Amino acid sequence: MTNLAGTVSRSALTSVLLFGVMSAAPLAKDLSRYRNFQLGTDLPTIAKQAGVRHSQAKVVQHRPALIQDLEWHPQPIGPSSQTESANEVIFSFYDGELFRIAISYDWYETEGMTVDDFIAAISATYGIAEMLTSPANALQGSYGDQDEIVARWQDSQYRFDLIRSSYGPSFRLVGVLKRLQALAQASITEAKRLDDQEAPQRNASRIAEEKEAERAKLEQSRLVNKPRFRP
Repeated sequence: MTNLAGTVSRSALTSVLLFGVMSAAPLAKDLSRYRNFQLGTDLPTIAKQAGVRHSQAKVVQHRPALIQDLEWHPQPIGPSSQTESANEVIFSFYDGELFRIAISYDWYETEGMTVDDFIAAISATYGIAEMLTSPANALQGSYGDQDEIVARWQDSQYRFDLIRSSYGPSFRLVGVLKRLQALAQASITEAKRLDDQEAPQRNASRIAEEKEAERAKLEQSRLVNKPRFRP
């Protein structure tokens, strides 16, 4: 009787554990994508999904690795009354693989929304947010100002940051594939080092070319004016 009771108890416990796992499964959030765009996907595929030509991608740098940006401006789908909160999306690629997605929100479509409103809406997709505190949330802005990371969603491979601009009440959401983000950042740092190292030689070459162009221009003018000259 004791053995039977133990067996029943173990079965019940197993059922409870399995139920807990099944119940928790829907709570798992996919941080690998923004809408239908998967981080790590190649440039032609992302361009096709966005409905733009992959040839529109702008080269940010050629070396030591190719980094490209592709712009996408989402349009409302369906009835004209439907709105689109995302104003601009920048897809960034490291050697052809999507490593970052930066979403800028339309100011008019999000006017009046608080930080908590943004976090609640984004958390419905990516799960519970990490709340960050200063100085860890400081971020260098595009014009030297300090933007602020107000919330973060991440796992071992992916990260999304909600960023509030210090220049006006605007927000953007930036998602990265950590592995490629690290490689891209290292590549950008190395590219700057190479550019700084080669700057003196580039300047010398530019000055030499400008002098040669001026000399050629003067010689051409001489050939025209000399035969016509009358003292």
